Amino acid sequence: MASVVEYKGLKAGYHCGYCASREGKTSCGMWAHSLTVQDYQDLIDRGWRRSGKYLYKPVMNKTCCPQYTIRCRPLQFQPSKSHKKVLKKMLKFLAKGEISKGSCEDEPMDSTMEDAVAGDFALVNKLDIKCDLKTLSSDLKGGIESEEKKKENSLKKEGSKELIHPQAIEEKLGSGEPSHSIKVHIGPKPGKGADLSKPPCRKAKEMRKERKRLKLMQQNSAGAFEGFQAQGQPASLLPKAKSNQPKSLEDLIFESLPENASHKLEVRLVPASFEDPEFKSSFNQSHSLYIKYQVAIHKETPVECGKSEFTRFLVDSPLEAEYPANGPECGYGSFHQQYWLDGKIIAVGVIDILPYCVSSVYLYYDPDYSFLSLGVYSALREIAFTKQLHERASQLSYYYMGFYIHSCPKMRYKGQYRPSDLLCPETYVWVPIEQCLPSLDNSKYCRFNQDPQAVDEGRSKDLNRLRVLHRRSTMPYAVYKNYQEDPSEEEGVLEYANLVGQKCAERMLLFRN
Repeated sequence: MASVVEYKGLKAGYHCGYCASREGKTSCGMWAHSLTVQDYQDLIDRGWRRSGKYLYKPVMNKTCCPQYTIRCRPLQFQPSKSHKKVLKKMLKFLAKGEISKGSCEDEPMDSTMEDAVAGDFALVNKLDIKCDLKTLSSDLKGGIESEEKKKENSLKKEGSKELIHPQAIEEKLGSGEPSHSIKVHIGPKPGKGADLSKPPCRKAKEMRKERKRLKLMQQNSAGAFEGFQAQGQPASLLPKAKSNQPKSLEDLIFESLPENASHKLEVRLVPASFEDPEFKSSFNQSHSLYIKYQVAIHKETPVECGKSEFTRFLVDSPLEAEYPANGPECGYGSFHQQYWLDGKIIAVGVIDILPYCVSSVYLYYDPDYSFLSLGVYSALREIAFTKQLHERASQLSYYYMGFYIHSCPKMRYKGQYRPSDLLCPETYVWVPIEQCLPSLDNSKYCRFNQDPQAVDEGRSKDLNRLRVLHRRSTMPYAVYKNYQEDPSEEEGVLEYANLVGQKCAERMLLFRN
């Protein structure tokens, strides 16, 4: 099995849907007659994406809105506060039919500021506990001194009741031992002795210490535990800290519903192929939903959303299905994840399952259910799905979200699925998004790799080893040059080789007419 591609070259000066520029968009493209999943994996790791069978790569330093490939790391992903709200909203709707007001798909999916503030508060709590412990230490020291003074005064006043030995008191106070007054009891007066049926009296300083300890424990049980251990307090005196582990993404998504739940949601994975009976039987319903979505959200006309247009855009795929023994049960290739609510499709996520990732292609949904924030919900489901596939295929551990466009504020939401990385457009290495954002705030186009000496390690190094399909025969480019009639053709071949990299240039077949 080999990939067969036809390079179309540079396309410049056309309309951009992100900034509305009429002539600002620039990209290179090629038509993929067929494509192995490994070749496509390597291509998207060099900044390529597909739309149907057409593959395109933005010319990053020339296009009006640079599009950076972004991937999320699902194995370390923790849903943010707003992600949890979306999941809880879905659960409430399924369980009780509750519809939240004020929710729409245009709202930001997440708030990085919100998460940062939450992190800061956690830090502040720790600092507060440290300050409280210092204060507590000084309070205890002062309390001991005041207790001693009170004891001395009370001893003087109680001379008629008890016989005090001042010399013994002085020795004890100077010895560093606990400050207990040395008393010689003559004996209680009749009827005034200790009541053994009641608990012994407690010192004021001990009561103050316990109140302070309980207060700290209420503020932050874990931090207080560490702090008091540092102060030398025995662990047995401390209340047991409750486990406060955050719920995982899977816990939030698959939380059990009551038997009398108002709605039933089912997610089905079907291959994007008319040869699959389940896909074929649901095609008309899926296409009708696509029309409804495109007309309402993207203001297209129904004519522009015909079956042929829909098929060319979201059904046709150059990816050849593969079922290796060490791969996921569903295999590799292109799929539709259908969201069935009470027997009808309300959303479809088009995805590619590749050797190292799940790549999101497109999502369309029923606008009547916008209140469920289906864009966010489906992304979270796809992240959880990636983790599920990882259990069977350990190398499959990333979720690719398409392009991140920092210069378009509406497209920044993808950066809020953390942790995530952006692809350096010059060296094709992955860089954590937190390191990239300061540079993107200053310039639309950025090289993320901070090493000035670093180069593209996967670049084309030997053009002669590039493979060509010519007259139904495969051959290296060194041989094809003997058939080449136009010398200027080599410039386009070299451009293609640099864009796809040496590995893909040697594996894929470049069709030459």
